[in-house]
Amino acid sequence: MTKIDAIVREDVYEEIKEALDGLGVHGMTISQVMGCGIQGGYTSIVRGSRVDIQMLPKIKFEIVVSSQKWVDKVVETICSISRTGKPGDGKIFIYDLKDTVRIRTGERGNEAIY
Repeated sequence: MTKIDAIVREDVYEEIKEALDGLGVHGMTISQVMGCGIQGGYTSIVRGSRVDIQMLPKIKFEIVVSSQKWVDKVVETICSISRTGKPGDGKIFIYDLKDTVRIRTGERGNEAIY
């Protein structure tokens, strides 16, 4: 089992969610997060004063899949939608999972993620 965390721009959220649903990936956690990388933040004017915003709004997808085939499909889908070639496109982190437990039934492993 593998966990995929993808942090992407807000404007691609709906398109990614629909594309993953089309692949058959229905279970995921989606969060609004703040962060910055190489692109840094931005400057805004608030009540006539200049304010440097260090963190940018992003969307985080957390997805658990059962095989490398699914990892490749999910990563390829997210990258193809998110990639502009400019700083701020996002990052994807991939982790091996030792186990998963469905609390309601006690099922473990792949049975617990589907």
